Amino acid sequence: MSDLVFWHRLQFGFTAAYHYLFPQLTMGLALFIVLFKLLARRTRDERYQDAARFWIRIFGVNFAVGVVTGIPMEFQFGTNWAQFSSRTGEIIGQTLAMEGMFAFFLESTFLGVLLWGEKRFGRQIHDLAALALFVGSWLSGYFIIATNAFMQHPVGHRIALDGTYQIASFLSFLLNPWALAQYAHNMIASVVTASFVVTAVGAFYTLRGAHREQATLYLKTGVVVGLVASLLVAFPTGDWQAKLVAKHQPVTLAAMEGRWSSGPWAEINLIGQPDVLNRRLDNPLPVPGVLSFLAHGSFDSNVRGLDEFPAEQWPTNIELLYYSFHIMVGLGTIFIALLGLAAFLLWRRRLARTRWMLWLLTLAFPFPYIANTAGWMTAEMGRQPWLIYGLLRTRDGASHLVHDGQTVFTSLGFAGIYVVLGFLFVFLIMHEVAHGPVFAGPATGGHKE
Repeated sequence: MSDLVFWHRLQFGFTAAYHYLFPQLTMGLALFIVLFKLLARRTRDERYQDAARFWIRIFGVNFAVGVVTGIPMEFQFGTNWAQFSSRTGEIIGQTLAMEGMFAFFLESTFLGVLLWGEKRFGRQIHDLAALALFVGSWLSGYFIIATNAFMQHPVGHRIALDGTYQIASFLSFLLNPWALAQYAHNMIASVVTASFVVTAVGAFYTLRGAHREQATLYLKTGVVVGLVASLLVAFPTGDWQAKLVAKHQPVTLAAMEGRWSSGPWAEINLIGQPDVLNRRLDNPLPVPGVLSFLAHGSFDSNVRGLDEFPAEQWPTNIELLYYSFHIMVGLGTIFIALLGLAAFLLWRRRLARTRWMLWLLTLAFPFPYIANTAGWMTAEMGRQPWLIYGLLRTRDGASHLVHDGQTVFTSLGFAGIYVVLGFLFVFLIMHEVAHGPVFAGPATGGHKE
């Protein structure tokens, strides 16, 4: 791989990873806001409305920074990946345009109604705006993932005489089986992130003895929703995704597990260090048969190893791919255990008095971000050396008019801007958390703590 392609990949990977820190929370919080609104209508308990108002403010800050960090990625399709864009623009342009027109605009419009329109439009319109915000944010996620799914498992296309890719069947492209599985897995993972954030704020307030009723509500809702979502991330969505990788990208599956030789009863290794030069996995701690079951549904099924594939088809960074996959899976397992224990304490009415668990829940909120980033790294590095799997190699999609120095220079510029944005984001979020929930007051039937 040339240095130019390396710097193009590094810049896009950095901007994409940084940007996705924000949408994964907004998509998950959109579900929580709707849930709080529904509970308020069902129970007529104003505390749920107060909770929705608080998390709408957090959503607004997160959404704004997500928009700013997402804009550079759109330009990079033309600056860094001009060959890819010119050859596939008639396909990926469809879903990217739909994301902007039908999802992003819907999301941003109704966010304004939610932030400033409750008194002007009334409770019913405010509740409908919350539902529209949820639909917009989750539609946005689908159109982006449908674009990525075409790069992972290209369907519904044809190649024109000039070498460009065109849509042959829009429905096949839009309803790509890979997109459906990836979307389910990704969106449930975003709910896990939001659950940990909601739970962390509730645990923090409980430890401080502040906003007691809201803290209890956040703890209860965050733990219950988080546990359900953590289980769904593992099964069925994670299992579905693993079987698609085994079917359509078997070399990727072998690299994810550092598996060099084929055979039945393929194991998942809890730990290990891949040695690509000597084609082995050092210090493994295997669990026999689990990889065979994940890949093909039976413990004794054969899973192909890397030795069955030419080396030029191997992922370009097996070591990082291996560790990313295991970080994702390991953290996902820890989430189930942690939230399972928290749910048990909640059921026994002891969670609010168990300070060590409250501290764990307060400090655990960064880890879903790490797990989601590792999951996307697994998907994107697993696809290498292809931009469109099996059709277009990464080296053939890069722009040749932007040289190494320009890419490094702009990458440093992005890094500087993102540091400033990061500090601003943390300051605004800490300000909102310190300010706490805003109550409607007795004039509108609000609840006072």
